[in-house]
This record gives sequence, C-alpha cells and structure tokens, in this order.
Amino acid sequence: MATAYQNLSEYDFNSIPDASEMKVGIVVAEWNKAITEKLLEGACNTLEKHGMLSENIAVGRVPGSVELTFGAKSLAENKDLDAVIILGCVVRGDTPHFDYVCDSVTQGITELNLMYDIPFIFGLLTTDNMQQAEDRAGGKYGNKGDEAAITAIKMIDFSCKLQN
Repeated sequence: MATAYQNLSEYDFNSIPDASEMKVGIVVAEWNKAITEKLLEGACNTLEKHGMLSENIAVGRVPGSVELTFGAKSLAENKDLDAVIILGCVVRGDTPHFDYVCDSVTQGITELNLMYDIPFIFGLLTTDNMQQAEDRAGGKYGNKGDEAAITAIKMIDFSCKLQN
C-alpha cells in the first residue's frame, strides 16, 4: 500500500508480540545521515517500547546503501541475532545510479533472507527527492524505522511459532 494512504508509525500496539527476549541487529547507511539517523532512532525507540533491552540491539554503520547487505551479513554472522534490520536512504538524482543502488540492495536483502534462518528487514527509503525522505523519517508519513522494527518483531515471532 502506498505510504500516502498509511502512516508508517501507526499500528495496533496491543497486536505486537513482547520483544523482551529478542535480539536484533540494525545496519544503517551513513549516506543521507540526516535521514538515516532518524530511521535508526525510530527503530530503536520502537523496539524498546515493545520490551527489547537496549543491550539486545546491535547497531552497525556502513558508508552507503550498497554496503548495507555486507553489513547485514556481517552482523548476522558475528552476533547472536533473531533478525537484522537494514536502514538506508536513496534519493533519485539525474543519473541511473539510483536504479542500480536500489536494485542491488533489494536483490541483496532477498538473497540474505533465503540464505539465513533469520529475517532481514527491508528499511531502505527509495525516494524521488529529499522532502519525500523527510516525510518518511519522522515527518508527515511517520517513520520507516518504526515500521521496520515492528516488522522485525512480528517476523521473529512468526519464526518462533514455526519452530515450536
């Protein structure tokens, strides 16, 4: 559903599983840092609001969005995690670079989800301009970091239910 029809930060609080026993990694791109730090803040706040201890959130920073998949893979291999959230922001420019970066990250996250037994959550903003990014990083459409955190909690719960 298009973000224009749904606020990224709105959800039924009571429908979210308890996250107190969960461990999550977050890899965040430094490129467009003014946006990605807001996404990270939203994700961490939402995870903690649902019971996750701050020491159970491992944060790794990478230079740009293309590096997100390597960062996510590295977190998964070196930390005991139940999920990894990928946060970044790509803003369309005048060249096809936007398309290559978005395709690369999307394909990489899909591959990670197929290779590992934990979910990798897509939290990459792909916007036409900086205003759209700001609108989705705590602006009028909420925060994509909140949405990614809720998705991680729900996917960890989903995986746990399948194992039991």
